[in-house]
Amino acid sequence: MVNARFNFFGKTLSGIQQIEPRWKRIATVSEQYLRDLIGQEYVKTNFSPNAKKRAIDLVDNIKASLKDRITGLTWMGAETKAKALDKLAKIDVKIGYPDKWWTYENTDVSNQPHILNVLNCAYAENLRVLAKLNKDKIDRTEWGMAPQTVNAYYNPLINEIVFPAAILQPPFFYAAGDDGVNYGGIGMVIGHEITHGFDDEGSQYDAEGNLKNWWTDADKKNYEEMTGKFVKQYSGYTLFPGDSLHVNGELTLGENIADLGGMIISFNALKKAISTKKPTLINGLTPEQRFFINYAIIWRENMRPENMRMQTLSDPHSLSNFRVNGVLSNLPEFFKAFGVKPTDKMYNKEETRAKMW
Repeated sequence: MVNARFNFFGKTLSGIQQIEPRWKRIATVSEQYLRDLIGQEYVKTNFSPNAKKRAIDLVDNIKASLKDRITGLTWMGAETKAKALDKLAKIDVKIGYPDKWWTYENTDVSNQPHILNVLNCAYAENLRVLAKLNKDKIDRTEWGMAPQTVNAYYNPLINEIVFPAAILQPPFFYAAGDDGVNYGGIGMVIGHEITHGFDDEGSQYDAEGNLKNWWTDADKKNYEEMTGKFVKQYSGYTLFPGDSLHVNGELTLGENIADLGGMIISFNALKKAISTKKPTLINGLTPEQRFFINYAIIWRENMRPENMRMQTLSDPHSLSNFRVNGVLSNLPEFFKAFGVKPTDKMYNKEETRAKMW
């Protein structure tokens, strides 16, 4: 079964030629079932109180930046703005690790065959989930990701943004690092997740996480009309030059809007953060240039062609090269920072630029 699964998902779909050693596969499964035990040890050595404080400050600055952007929108009316600002103010922020860890006293893990430990862990997890059925309220302290996970998310059902300790590491975040780098890295990720609360899916939920329309018909129409440029731009990208496989602009719409929104919000937060400081060059680069460069750095990756095709066909995220160049080609702030001219390849005419926040 293991080999059959690898041959299909690994070789055929992803182009991976060799299965991982057994010990690595067991370690991965163990981390999934005992995530909070491992998470506590990870946090002890990789996420200091100072790092948490700096991250919280960044989130506060990004939220303030989005508040300014919403207030100044010309396509959104006063009624929808008021509800958008209320939702923004009520977003719950989780940074680093949970205040309350899961306990495993009812989980039998011992020196026995791996499959028995897996079954015992799965049984204990099912009991924990079933116990929720008898509770009147949702436990809003729970996390959907482990601290050691390099990822982040927005949950519309609770109106929360969550940033595990593992994404609050270089190159995304430097606890004692430069503002330009941090806002271009984790700042953009924070902005990305927050704007999910207002994208084509998140906008369907109110400040309390209820599935409820809070947009006026006119504002919803304006929003939907603005999404057309996103769909057209990204659908124009092909996997490789001359390839027949295009990015699905409809499938990736929400993530593309969040990418561009996250960059605009974070860039404005950076400008405010450095407005009272003397401009500094680091390695000959301005804060604005460092911002855009680190945005590109955080999405660097090597991917097999088979996996690129699978992601293009099924993933709501655009491939990394399109996430970077697609976003930057819509930003006049990027053009100014690097002196991009109308004759340059990355220049995008104003009338074709996608805009939202």
